[in-house]
Formats: sequence, C-alpha cells, structure tokens
Amino acid sequence: MENENTTYIPFDTLEAFMADALKGVGVPEEDAKICAEILITSDKRGIDSHGIGRLKPIYYDRIKKGIQHPVTEFEIVKETFTTAVIDGHDGMGHVIAKRAMQMAIDKAKVYGMGMTVVRNSTHYGFAGYYPLMAIENNMIGMTGTNARPSIAPTFGVENMLGTNPITVGVPSDEPFPFVLDCATSVSQRGKIEVYDRENKDIPDGWVIDRQGKSRTDTKQILIDLVKGEAALTPLGGIGEDTGGYKGYGYATFVEILSSALQNGAFLKGLLGFDKKGNAQPYHLGHFFIAINIDNFTEIDDFKKITGDIMRDLRASDKMPGQERIYTAGEKEYDVWLDRKDKGTPMNDALIKDILDIKAELGLEQYQFPFEK
Repeated sequence: MENENTTYIPFDTLEAFMADALKGVGVPEEDAKICAEILITSDKRGIDSHGIGRLKPIYYDRIKKGIQHPVTEFEIVKETFTTAVIDGHDGMGHVIAKRAMQMAIDKAKVYGMGMTVVRNSTHYGFAGYYPLMAIENNMIGMTGTNARPSIAPTFGVENMLGTNPITVGVPSDEPFPFVLDCATSVSQRGKIEVYDRENKDIPDGWVIDRQGKSRTDTKQILIDLVKGEAALTPLGGIGEDTGGYKGYGYATFVEILSSALQNGAFLKGLLGFDKKGNAQPYHLGHFFIAINIDNFTEIDDFKKITGDIMRDLRASDKMPGQERIYTAGEKEYDVWLDRKDKGTPMNDALIKDILDIKAELGLEQYQFPFEK
C-alpha cells in the first residue's frame, strides 16, 4: 500500500475528520471522539483493515441505513463485584466496548480480576485497543467478539462462525507490550477488503467455495461471503492436516463467551437480516477481562520476565535467509515509528470515501493534500 508516491494524512487531521463525520450522522460529540480515537489508533499501528478504511462502509453507512444506532444506550443488566452483563442496544460498538473494558479494569483494581460481557452491540473496531487499556493500568487484558458468519467449520463449507478474535495484551519492560490481536480464521474480511482496494487477488487457502476448493477472486469473494457462497477457512487451514480444527475450536469458544454468558445472539443470528431478508442490526456480543498483576507479583518483576521471554525468542536461531524474529506487538510498534511523523497512507478507495463523506456533510474546513 505504501511507496514513495503515497499520500499521507496527519493522524490528528484524520481523527478530527472521522469524529466530525460521525457527528454528521448523529453520533454525540464525545462518543464520536471515542470512535475516532479507536479508529486512528488502528491506523497508527498499521492495522489498516480496521482504521479509516472501516469508517464509511461499517459505521457511517450502517448508521444511515438505520441498522446501527448513533446514540448509545449502555444498560447494565446484572452486576457483581467482579462481573457485569451489559446490553448495548445496538449502539456504537466502540463506545460500548471502551466503557465495558473500563468497568473490568475498575473491578480488577479492587478485587484483582474483572470480567464484563456485552450483548446487542455492533462492530467495536480493532480488538487490540481494549487490552491496551488494561496494559496502561499495569494489567493483563483480554477481549473477544463474535461477528457475522464467515468461517466454515472444519470439514464444512457453510459460513457459520464469525472471525471471532481472541485478543490479549501483556505489559513488558520493552518499548512495546506483548499484544496478540488476530482472528481465529486464516485471514479476515478486513484484510480481504484491503486486497480489494488494491485490486489484488487474495492468497490461496484463505477462502473456500461450496465445494471446499480454495478461491482467490477478491472482489467476488466479498459478495459471496455475504451470500453464503464462500467461507473463510479457520486458523490452521482447510481440513485437519495443518490444524484447521484448532482455529475452528477457538472460534467456537469465542462464540460461546460472546453469546451464552450474556444470553445474546449467535451464529446465523448475527447475519444482519431478519427472517424476511430485511437488514437489521447485527446484535454482536463481546467479552472483556482484566487481571491485576499486582495481586500476583511485583509489576516490575513481571514486566522484566515478560521482556526476557520476548528478547530470548527474538535472539534464538533463525531460519536460513531470515534476518529477524518478531514477537507479538513488535511489528505494530515498528509501523508506529515509521508513521508517527507522516500519518495514515491513502489509496484511491480511501480517498473516494473521504471525499464522498466530505461532500455529503459539507465538511469544507478540511483541505486534504490529494485535493490540490
């Protein structure tokens, strides 16, 4: 996506634009700022599948279609000292998730651990944001979410499970924490959308058709995933030989924790359509866990051991021809170092989305370099 001719938008400018765009379709100002801050954090870390690229199709357009509520009603259905069940009433997923994670953190500060679960939410952005909140409080953070069906179970061809990430974050004494943020599928829709914006075929093995054969035709795949004519493969790949059953099992675990604890929707109930085929909110579920390290050991000791593990792994023997071993969170930190003074890279599809929103809402206070 990036080359010497790439156009960049400064992070502050793009964050403000996204907040104003969401305000323009009815999101309250403070909530719009939360959504924009989570979106721009994704771009800062190089997770281009969940930043500005998601603003128009996932949030802006869904609000305009009436399948996502711009004003968020955050209802605590049940609460104990260490747990809470929350109903988001199909409001803004970022707002719901940030508040739910903060509740888990606040409980962990007092009782050592906290867990909250959410029903009737919407897409909450890149999952890694929420463990990062825990890390800022010297805690271990975990989150997961279900999503509209896209993964086929091992030996199946029907898209049944969402991409269902299990995301964890751990503080360290390195310049960056250990953050593992990945789907339980080989890839996920957001990455396929990036390939589509760049007019590229996706790699072999990411998606199968109804006969169980691999497909790579990106643009049609995005259509067929919705129609049920294509499905993502679980982490590990097609069948059992390379461990596809492992990703399938983890995806199922996330589905359970994102629906059963909160009495929420699951599997085909997350398609975004009612029985008559009319579009409706997705009714997603999430869970959030915070673990207070201080209740187990000294935080500095924990951070050093974590850092030692990461350093020892990176210093281990490398494959012939390979110059570097990474640990989770390192590549995102490297991207931040590269982008912090440049901003978010733009391609033609993103530029079109920005200009369309600008024209629709009359946001003439923004003058972007690609308009000159």
